[in-house]
Amino acid sequence: MSEFPYADRFAVHRALPETGEGRDDVLATLAAMAAAEDPTWETGQCSGTMYCGDHEHYEFLNEAFGHFSHVNSLQRDMCPSSTKFEAEIIAMTLDLLGASHVSASQPAGLVTSGGTGSIMHAVLAYRDARPDVSRPNIIKPETAHPAFAKAGHLFGVEVKVAPIDPATTQVDLDWVASHVDASTIALVGSACNYGYGTVDPISELGALALAHGVGLHVDACLGGFLLPFGRELGYDIPAFDYSVPGVTSISADTHKYGYALKGTSVVTFADQALRNAQYFYQTDWSGGKYCSPGIDGSRSGGLLAATWAAMVSLGKDGYRAYARDIFATAAAMIEAVGEHDALRVMGRPSFLFSITSDEFEIYHVNDFLRTRGWRLNGQQYPNAIHMAVTRPQTQPGVLERWRRDLADAVDYAQTKGFEPAQSGSIYGGVAGGSTSDVDAVVKFFMADMMDHQMSLP
Repeated sequence: MSEFPYADRFAVHRALPETGEGRDDVLATLAAMAAAEDPTWETGQCSGTMYCGDHEHYEFLNEAFGHFSHVNSLQRDMCPSSTKFEAEIIAMTLDLLGASHVSASQPAGLVTSGGTGSIMHAVLAYRDARPDVSRPNIIKPETAHPAFAKAGHLFGVEVKVAPIDPATTQVDLDWVASHVDASTIALVGSACNYGYGTVDPISELGALALAHGVGLHVDACLGGFLLPFGRELGYDIPAFDYSVPGVTSISADTHKYGYALKGTSVVTFADQALRNAQYFYQTDWSGGKYCSPGIDGSRSGGLLAATWAAMVSLGKDGYRAYARDIFATAAAMIEAVGEHDALRVMGRPSFLFSITSDEFEIYHVNDFLRTRGWRLNGQQYPNAIHMAVTRPQTQPGVLERWRRDLADAVDYAQTKGFEPAQSGSIYGGVAGGSTSDVDAVVKFFMADMMDHQMSLP
């Protein structure tokens, strides 16, 4: 593979061309790249990433986006549709997350650019709602998303990392309780976490939050649009939403199992006052009185329109039907893992499950599955691989391929034992060194990837 993508097929632009290319030629280039890349996930062998996988649905969303792609959603006087779209996206999400259980305050929300954006807005809201705390902190499980650490870094909020119970992969409640102090502004739980697909004990965290007078943010970016329907369908999923006393905010990604286009998420709050705390105003600017509801300024109205279109067109029946297929497929794939004594599923997963082994290096399983076209995600502490089941995995034939290829992968891994594997070098091989070593490798990788713009072929 070329170090710089597509350098062997298409012109590389080091600067703006003197004469623009014809639109047909530009579109042909884009179509060729899409045609080359889509097959990597269309087989249903890619963990997560493509949550819908339905090209007709994408075409529908693209058409909805196109009507408002040029609109700046800040300009609500010219484009009141953005207000309708955003308000209804938030209202529908709040309804799904049990906001009807909130009676002492007015629930509210905000559409953001993604899960990281939603988490960052939540941390900012908790910080700014407590101006009396000079050095605020939050407490999150180790398994909670790194976006909490990013928010803490950017907003000056200390992030205390609670260990998990290795058997359940859930947060250690006793550790959380013993580390809450006068500067703690919020606790965090996941529903579900990215690594293992397990749900933290939200009811117990809610009780702790109430006892200490602090907030509780539930990161349901991954599960917010799927777990509610899983509960309806009878799967053993504990309550995690606003029906749980003590829950004060929840994030849920519309661009995952909400089946919207990439670039949208919703952060919801049990109390409008908490949402309002993170608003930014500058009323003395020469350019006029400035305010924005979130960190972003200009946003495309197209994303709001497409997200609204996805939710309204699918309705609860559509989401429920997709959830039924996804949970059934996940259960069958987990059952296939259970056919191998050498493999172990971690915790009690939902639609996402993680596999490890005490008999061989699990990355060997990943190495072999790659040769069969599978793309799973690697983890560390302990080494593991996971599959996030999405709609593409529910296609006919995928489950059968999974069962067959996994059996062959286990046979291969047993011949390798604990020899170094080809995949998972950062998580496995490098993880044995110091944290600074790992940081250096990751920084080099990111810089190398981004600096292609400065050293094009």
